[in-house]
Amino acid sequence: MTITEDLQKLLDILPQDLRQVLENHPKRDSLVEVVLDLGRRPEARFPHEAEYLSETTVTQAQIDDCIQRVGTFGGDNRAGIEQTLHRISAIRNRTGKIIGLTCRVGRAVFGTIGMIRDLVETGKSILMLGRPGVGKTTALREIARVLADDLNKRVVIIDTSNEIAGDGDIAHPAIGRARRMQVAKPELQHQVMIEAVENHMPEVIVIDEIGTELEALAARTIAERGVQLVGTAHGNQIENLIKNPTLCDLVGGIQAVTLGDDEARRRGSQKTVLERKAPPTFEIAVEMLERQRWVVHESVADTVDTLLRGRQPNPQTRTVDEKGKVAISRQLSVVNGRGGSLPSDEESFPAVKQANGWRSSGQMVALPPLSLERERVTGRSEFDRLLDESFNYSESIDFSTSTKQAGPNGEDLPLHIYPYGVSRHQLEQVISVLSLPVILTKDIDNADAILALRSHVKNHAKLRQMAKARHVPIHVIKSSTIPQITRGLRRLLNIDDPEMGDDRELQLLLHRGGDDEMDALEEARLAVEQIVIPKGQPVELLPRSSQVRKMQHELVEHYRLKSDSFGEEPNRRLRIYPA
Repeated sequence: MTITEDLQKLLDILPQDLRQVLENHPKRDSLVEVVLDLGRRPEARFPHEAEYLSETTVTQAQIDDCIQRVGTFGGDNRAGIEQTLHRISAIRNRTGKIIGLTCRVGRAVFGTIGMIRDLVETGKSILMLGRPGVGKTTALREIARVLADDLNKRVVIIDTSNEIAGDGDIAHPAIGRARRMQVAKPELQHQVMIEAVENHMPEVIVIDEIGTELEALAARTIAERGVQLVGTAHGNQIENLIKNPTLCDLVGGIQAVTLGDDEARRRGSQKTVLERKAPPTFEIAVEMLERQRWVVHESVADTVDTLLRGRQPNPQTRTVDEKGKVAISRQLSVVNGRGGSLPSDEESFPAVKQANGWRSSGQMVALPPLSLERERVTGRSEFDRLLDESFNYSESIDFSTSTKQAGPNGEDLPLHIYPYGVSRHQLEQVISVLSLPVILTKDIDNADAILALRSHVKNHAKLRQMAKARHVPIHVIKSSTIPQITRGLRRLLNIDDPEMGDDRELQLLLHRGGDDEMDALEEARLAVEQIVIPKGQPVELLPRSSQVRKMQHELVEHYRLKSDSFGEEPNRRLRIYPA
């Protein structure tokens, strides 16, 4: 990192005795600010400590002398030094007379945004959060320079207190080719923000310290015009903005929503809940916890929704070491029942997923490949235990070989099944996911059993005759659905159905795993497990397409319950009945 500070220009405005002490101070390069209060000893503040510079107290004459050496104080009681980034803030008495000064060192630090440069280059709006003094303005200045010089974008900085680009009419070179608009009065900042968009055709607007409701509304207006926003706000975390009625619009705004009785029961929540009102103004949020440790929320919308539902988000944590190497990790809320952190290069699956593919909140998500899933899951499922007890075979057995073992009814394993009228693709899917000792055959002479649709067997006397002549049993199922196929194969293998179903069996219902399918299955599952089974009440689901309703019917069938579709398209929906 390269640091430009012009510290001597700040020291030159101080009384001579204090200037000499600081010029020879061993920690001069890490000076944060100098505080001069009338009637108190002058104080120098460093990152982790503060110390007095003199035993004599500050006089009004010394304060007046410092004021004459700096620029004019604006409506926000801030002044600066020409072409520097230093900030002098005043404390006034009731009559308006200045009786205290905070002389803060302004440094242009090049290379501070290495941790989030990839996010800056995406073109998405970024909000920087953090307590005072953590380096928000320094990072903002560097982002403006990178966007203007390295990415060749038209950048306009709204510089209310001349803190980003320095005091005076000539902007500090630390902002590169970015342009700076000064603000006459702090209360006019929102007007200047709109003026910048209307008059100067920017691609990026940079704002420091969004603090009023008007400024938050102006930021939303700018974002909706397609301009990238980069701004800062006081607050350690996104939770602070959600609870702040003035600034909550930056993250989408919060509104109370009254749910119907059925929806409240389905969610297992109160009838009045909080929900996000609109898309967030800023798509990405960065919480600057420390100078070298930032927490990144890649989707503010998802984070806010997660917090409003009473769960904890799983953001990235980015740190940088002394050599400048950036390390990215993600704090996990659940990993096989334990908390922990996962480095980004090992982040094969989103952190919110549990080993069995169900979120702790209940939402269904796409499942990882079975081979990887087995490596992640420790222990054996109830289904594996039953198989071992019934067939006495090892998981490592390859059923495609000619090795034979005795099954529960004396037949050899693996079991050769001849499917008739049953979807071969779905059969193969069930056999693969549940690791069943079954091989599908196209030759009825080599089959140990026939698995057929009931409607097909009724009208096919020849099939019944062939099976009888070869002493091959026919097992029928009502329909070619995942639950029916699974139940038929379990019956063939003489395996009892588990009481609540095997988790891997539920994976089969995901099909392509699209968002609409997962939401619909999640809705049906919660309705069954939270209302229909425990309370014995029927439940109506939301309207869905015919294909998605078919999947919901299959899921309900998995729980041994009945369901019907009713209503007219496009409002046709499912009704689930208790057993």
